[in-house]
Order: sequence, then structure tokens, then C-alpha cells
Amino acid sequence: MKTLLAAAVLTLGGVAHMPSAAQSVALAGRMGDRALLVVNGTPHTVAVGASGGGVKLLRWQGDEAEVELAGGRTRLRVGGTPAQLGVSAAPPAREIVMTAGSGGHFMPEGAINGHTARFMVDTGATLVAIGRDEAARLGLDLSSASKGISQTANGPVPVQIVVLDRVRVGGVEIHNVGAAIVPQSMPFVLLGNSFLSRFQMRRDNDVMQLTLK
Repeated sequence: MKTLLAAAVLTLGGVAHMPSAAQSVALAGRMGDRALLVVNGTPHTVAVGASGGGVKLLRWQGDEAEVELAGGRTRLRVGGTPAQLGVSAAPPAREIVMTAGSGGHFMPEGAINGHTARFMVDTGATLVAIGRDEAARLGLDLSSASKGISQTANGPVPVQIVVLDRVRVGGVEIHNVGAAIVPQSMPFVLLGNSFLSRFQMRRDNDVMQLTLK
């Protein structure tokens, strides 16, 4: 079974009640329904419903593992960003800063519904645009999608309209984002105005700054 490597780390313990050493939990991989957890440097292969190193694996949701430790729950995502439990939550991020690539395009990394995605900013697009192959990889349910027509440089193209639960770019996550699923494959997701309109946009040469309204 192919093992998916991860870089998600969970640090537990607050400042006032922190134990002598903070406990760290890393999701190092997935093997079938089992998670490879590294707890304080010691690896544990844990099945759903079982515990290892004091950490219980509750369930999988896509590439995210929901775990329980010391009565608290959190999710660790394969390849995801660090999570914390038992400490004061930091204020949610409100700003995205991007630098243009060699072609002059802004191509940030992020996620759609918890699945990693690569975007290209397109201020001329009404909706976030996703190729059909990418939509399948992201696990999007198109059964209830509405039909529409997108006007492109090559003429009208039939699309399917959906609402994405979560779109994250950098450290900022936006909910309920309209998207158009196009029939052709695309090497990236076009980040259109259904996402961009939630922000104040400022561009200074090769740097674009998006700040939540």
C-alpha cells in the first residue's frame, strides 16, 4: 500500500499549565486506514478507533486524520500545516501577499475543501474555474451542479456551477465560494472574483496584497 508522507505537526500544552516538555504529534504517513503517528519522536501505527502514544485516531476524512488527545480533538492533514491544541488560538489570518512568477502571473499554493491545489489569479474570471480532471481529484460532487455557459476567447463553453465549501490561499480560508467546472483540463485552478471579491486588492509592481474586507 502506498504511503503518503506528511508534514503536519500538533503541539499541545498551554503556557500556564504546560508539562515539563511539550508533547508533539506528527502525522508521518497513511497506510490504508492506519495512520503513522510520531509521538515525541516515537512512531506508532494506529488503526481507526485505536490509540498509540496516548493519541487516539478517530477517523479519516479524505487526507485528514481526526485525532484525540487529553480530551481535545483536532485534525492533522497529510502534507498540511501545523495544528495546535491546548493553547490560545492565534487570530485568523486576514492578509495574503503574493509575488509574481517569471511569467508575471500570481500562482499561490492553497487548498480546496482541504485538498491541496495550485492557483493562478485571474481578475477577469467571474468564478473560480476548475478543470474536470482536477474537480475529480478534489472529490467534488457534481451531481447537483447547475449548468451554465462561460464566454471564453475560443467562444462559449458549457460549464457546471458548484459552491466550494472552503478555499484556502496562504493562511486565509474563505467559505462558500462559487466555482465553474470546465470540460477541458487545466494545469491550475483559476482564482476568479468569487474569491477575490472578498478582499481589498493592492498591487505594487510584482507584489499583490489581498486583505479581507
